Amino acid sequence: MYLLPTEINKVWEFYLARKKKKADKAEKYDDENGENKVIESKIDVIDDFEEDFEEDLDLDIEKELELIDTGELHLDEERIADKDEELKQLYLSCGIHIGTKLLSGDARRFIYRQTNYGLYVIDLTQTAERLAIAAKFLSKYVEEGSDRVIVCSVRRYGKEPVRKFCEALGCRAITTRWIPGSISNPIIGTYIKDAAVIVIVDPHADKGILKEAHLARIPVVSLIDTDDTLTGIDLAIPANNRGKKALGLAFWILARSIMFELGKIGSESEFPYSLEDFTSKIVPTYRDNQAPQRGSQIY
Repeated sequence: MYLLPTEINKVWEFYLARKKKKADKAEKYDDENGENKVIESKIDVIDDFEEDFEEDLDLDIEKELELIDTGELHLDEERIADKDEELKQLYLSCGIHIGTKLLSGDARRFIYRQTNYGLYVIDLTQTAERLAIAAKFLSKYVEEGSDRVIVCSVRRYGKEPVRKFCEALGCRAITTRWIPGSISNPIIGTYIKDAAVIVIVDPHADKGILKEAHLARIPVVSLIDTDDTLTGIDLAIPANNRGKKALGLAFWILARSIMFELGKIGSESEFPYSLEDFTSKIVPTYRDNQAPQRGSQIY
């Protein structure tokens, strides 16, 4: 930590205010010349202040590492809509509340706090509430074997949750390249005439579908991360839309709630699919693992 000369006085004043109890020990009387001799100079005081600051910073970083690695976050009970402890831990363990380091003006309303690493944390209360609202809304359009509800995902971690969601409810899944005009041009062969609602995973990745749905005046339900905007979105669900566990959990809860709204299951425990069924099985590979070892030959 480096301080400019112009900031030394401010740091000095802050330190004195913080160290009132040690003010009496900062000076001692010199019997030989009868003058007060300051034990600690301003530079020494600043060094002590830096050490105290670094200790506090290390403690915060340790807490943030625990948050990011395990998904644990200490939230008040009132801030979580579902009081069931198991469901709360499920939300946290899947990281559905972990956003990005970017924050759009539209997503500001969904933020609970910001970590010391700069990551924005999504308010789980609003996530749970909007998942329930989306389930009630979509249940009015879901019909077995119809194309009224179209669920799309370009992101690879969203493809398996979308396919399983549509398998459970009988909707139409689109996980390949979106063909322009599919919901706006009746002339082309891929035209979907019964489309009534579009569900997307990411407004950035699915921007082509989002734009066409706006032209066709079809309502759009979308997961919204901290760096997304609400342009063209009719019903936003604040959630991590990049992590495979978070995406699996969002669509698992949504499908289960819709089946309950439709009366196909008497309770949530009767839902015939597990969370693992909705979670992508893709294992990420890294270039370091694919790089040849030193000294090896490539044929």
